[in-house]
Amino acid sequence: MMNRTTSFWVLMALLLSLQSCFNPSKPNYQYFPNMYEPVGYETYADSDAFANGIEAQLPVEGSINRGWVPYDYPDSNEGYESAKADLKSPIEITEDNLNQGKELYAIYCAVCHGKKGDGQGILMTREKYLGVPNYADRDITPGSIYHVLMYGRNAMGSHAGQVNATERWQIAQHVTELRENLIDK
Repeated sequence: MMNRTTSFWVLMALLLSLQSCFNPSKPNYQYFPNMYEPVGYETYADSDAFANGIEAQLPVEGSINRGWVPYDYPDSNEGYESAKADLKSPIEITEDNLNQGKELYAIYCAVCHGKKGDGQGILMTREKYLGVPNYADRDITPGSIYHVLMYGRNAMGSHAGQVNATERWQIAQHVTELRENLIDK
């Protein structure tokens, strides 16, 4: 009996000593070591993983980014005239869109075109830019407004980097409303 008790305690001491060597934050044996300790790759390093030897690959020809809709009107006078005649807004004219357009117009457009669209913005009155048009004097449509926001025209630069497609349409709705108010006066 004494021999069994001694064997039991020796076995327990051995098991406890093995357990004390185990570190749960770093397992002793890893089945897939690259999952725990990844191999670091340089961003533009040569690699055998790609056929042409470069790491940064070109997208498939004809593919477009998710959420991006191509704009099919060219940056030319013909493109402007075509957009003016044919381009229609895909968003509804709602109070929310008009309010959002008014907000964006105040940020991006009013400094030159004025709060009322009369061409008397702060940069015009301070003579930083001259000849900013009054919307009532221009034959514009929502499509032409969108096109000008997309590419710019004359002294006005493109705003495509500042406002996305929906925001451009919201601004176009607000500018159309401003133009109607100026014509009605």
